[in-house]
Amino acid sequence: MKTREEAAEIVRLLLEEYPEADCTLDYGKDYELLFSVRLAAQCTDERVNRITPALFARYPTLESFAEADLKDVEALVRPCGFYHSKARDIVACARTLLARHGGKVPQTMEELTALPGVGRKTANLILGDVFHVPGSTVVDTHCIRLTNRIGLVDGEKDPVKIESALRALLPPEHSNAFCHALVLHGRAVCPARKPACDRCCLRQNCDSAEPAATP
Repeated sequence: MKTREEAAEIVRLLLEEYPEADCTLDYGKDYELLFSVRLAAQCTDERVNRITPALFARYPTLESFAEADLKDVEALVRPCGFYHSKARDIVACARTLLARHGGKVPQTMEELTALPGVGRKTANLILGDVFHVPGSTVVDTHCIRLTNRIGLVDGEKDPVKIESALRALLPPEHSNAFCHALVLHGRAVCPARKPACDRCCLRQNCDSAEPAATP
């Protein structure tokens, strides 16, 4: 396990490598990000971004989502997979936002995770990206893989436990950007198979890095 000082250095290096690290889902309104994250479950952000322009054009307001015919929404989000449950959650979430929150996306973990289809990962993303709450820590598959490889956590797979461990280690003001940078790093350098340790900015700080080749 890394110390807080070691973790701070890892954060510094990663954000230096990815200074523009941000959410890769496209959205214009707060609730659109909420719905996009739901669509992104077991689907790529790239595919979601191809689908949401037509979805948000068809339903330009929260009210229109709440009044939508479920089968019409299913047809639009079908390419994202699991379209029955995703469409159901989006329509139910729109209705809940209108009925309980005056059409606004709530700003607390408790209220967010009470919404249909919203778990801690989604809630942390909303808190960090929309409301800029320090300490917001998004634990996705990239985060689980990389934090274990680097040594920020030790063999832990439970997202809630990883979130708790990272909250104790990471500088709160950088935790949101750090998680976005992990996604970029996981895609570009440290995928599940064959991590490119030879061009990794964290090579000297990673518990799993392959040793440098001898010239």
